[in-house]
Amino acid sequence: MEICAVRGGCPSDYVAVSIAILSVILLLVQAGFPYVIHKIPRPKGSGFWLVAIQVIASFNLLLSIVMALGFLRFRRKHWWSSCYIWAVWFEGPLGFGLLLSCRIVQAFQLYNLFVKRRLPPIRSFIFLTLVLLPWIVGSAILHLNKPLNHRCHMKTLWIIPVISVHALYIAALVGFTGAVQHIEFRFHELKDLWRGILVSACCIGIWVVAYILNEIHEDSPLVQIISRSVLLIMTSILLLAFFSMSISQPLASLLSSTKKDQQDYTMMGRALGIPDSGLLVQQESTQSIDPNEPLDKLLTDRRFRQSFVEFADSCLAGESVHFYEELLQLDKIPVDDHVRRIYMARHIIDTYITPGATMEVNISHRCRQEILSTPDLAHPELFKNALNELIQLMKMNLANDYWSSTFFMKLKEEAMMKTADYELEQSSWNYSHRLSSVHCADDPFHQEHSPSKLSSSSHEVELQ
Repeated sequence: MEICAVRGGCPSDYVAVSIAILSVILLLVQAGFPYVIHKIPRPKGSGFWLVAIQVIASFNLLLSIVMALGFLRFRRKHWWSSCYIWAVWFEGPLGFGLLLSCRIVQAFQLYNLFVKRRLPPIRSFIFLTLVLLPWIVGSAILHLNKPLNHRCHMKTLWIIPVISVHALYIAALVGFTGAVQHIEFRFHELKDLWRGILVSACCIGIWVVAYILNEIHEDSPLVQIISRSVLLIMTSILLLAFFSMSISQPLASLLSSTKKDQQDYTMMGRALGIPDSGLLVQQESTQSIDPNEPLDKLLTDRRFRQSFVEFADSCLAGESVHFYEELLQLDKIPVDDHVRRIYMARHIIDTYITPGATMEVNISHRCRQEILSTPDLAHPELFKNALNELIQLMKMNLANDYWSSTFFMKLKEEAMMKTADYELEQSSWNYSHRLSSVHCADDPFHQEHSPSKLSSSSHEVELQ
């Protein structure tokens, strides 16, 4: 027992390492499930890489514990097995510090979006670098001063500063979370932030307890073995509880396998409970489409817009029409419902406005900057100028080609058939049997008058 306590390789060590490996596999499955099973397109920007970094940081944290506390039987004679690589850099800037920094960035985004009602004033990767900078500086100081012994245990003088850095980042996360706690989020973002805070505090608590046990009872093999195994197992469990998709991918949990083939530009509207866009009146019009009508008026008709967007997609230029449909959904959200309007506005910006977006629309730089620098994401006329530019662009390009396309011919035929069916239905009503007003007025008991009774009564009148 004394040998494996010092060199590692105890049965409990292998059990703890197996649990850590299983937790990493579960993290990878949870992160990749929406993209592999539901075929969700990989989003660009922080919505994807913040989640990916959290998975990498979780793996680094677990690996740093395994290598620093001696779970595996190896000698520390190579540079890659140095305590300062694993116990300082991988546990700090690349592990726990990176994990907490990603959460702080996400909380900072939520604060700016829903409290300030604007896009974050600084890019996410720049803000993440600034948040992570104290960890890097602290790790460099530790590396230069060499306060660790051969078993990667830290001297007592350095315990308080290291714990203070960990606690400082939890306090920053608590501050941003407290600033957004009054917001009624739609996808449990606040719940996940509080869970992250609780898990972070538990990680530090377990780390401190395990370190004290290892430090005080360094000559007790049993305490060494149990404390490091408990530390790794609890860290694996807490990381699974810490990691969540909802902040960065709110739609992933709302999709089922039967919806995997649906297009992504309509998901946010359904997730927010917005009725399907495309119809401004309750019944479809049976009138034929007039090419002389203004395009913006024609687009309010669902039949025309469906045909027009199919034509635009066939020309690989459907972004403008999809953008118009998204704005119809946005207009259905009440003006005073700021939270849902911000969700929808951010979705539209990420999908159509941000440079390099998956369906970036062709608008002027001035108009794009007006949207990206808006002081109010919930403003009802946020996308008005962009829509006007795209309507003019569609008039000059898509509309002229559409009127001579097979899509318009097909729409005309369908409209003619529906008009004929409607006229036939109206004519059948005109020639149907009716009750006269005299008979209805003379019937105080409102008895039903069938056509057979009416014909028999009229026959009796003729015989009289």
